[in-house]
Amino acid sequence: MLTETETTKLLKETGALLEGHFILSSGLRSEKYVQCAKLLMFPEKAEVVCKSLADKIKTSELEFDAIVSPAIGAILAGYEVSRHLNVPSIFVERVNGIFTLRRGFNLNQIKKILIVEDVITTGKSSLECANVIESLGTKVSGYACIIDRSSGKSLIKNKIISQISFDIPTYSPENLPEKLKNIKAIKPGSREVF
Repeated sequence: MLTETETTKLLKETGALLEGHFILSSGLRSEKYVQCAKLLMFPEKAEVVCKSLADKIKTSELEFDAIVSPAIGAILAGYEVSRHLNVPSIFVERVNGIFTLRRGFNLNQIKKILIVEDVITTGKSSLECANVIESLGTKVSGYACIIDRSSGKSLIKNKIISQISFDIPTYSPENLPEKLKNIKAIKPGSREVF
């Protein structure tokens, strides 16, 4: 398994760690942003990180038949982790702002799933994904991600298995520190801010 130092090095090498003023999917603001898409665009480096995460998942007590990821950012992470765990990988995607299972995916033979994300901050996408899965009668066994940047404040009450954790402060738009007030905010993620 990769150490946190080795993981950080790979994230920096791929340009996945950004600094500036960012609007997160939750609507919160941050001076640092982790853009996993930058890591995932390099298959050999992404494979190393996702294999390490898969190895951590293997050592957990979780039982699951498949991996489900929320589209769009987590699709590649979920696929690559599932490849190393030798289980199916499917994803939910938003239709009119609401996650749904489409493209002929079904959970008929799947009893328990693991939700795999690229990055977890508030846990909102993961929990929306879990609600879809549970509404279809399948149990959510747990949550995993490449990067946990929730600082223990996620809405997810279960343990989150992550390759690396970052404690990156977030701020409401009304409570920005002075250094961010003078930097133009950008929205690098894939989800609309609600």
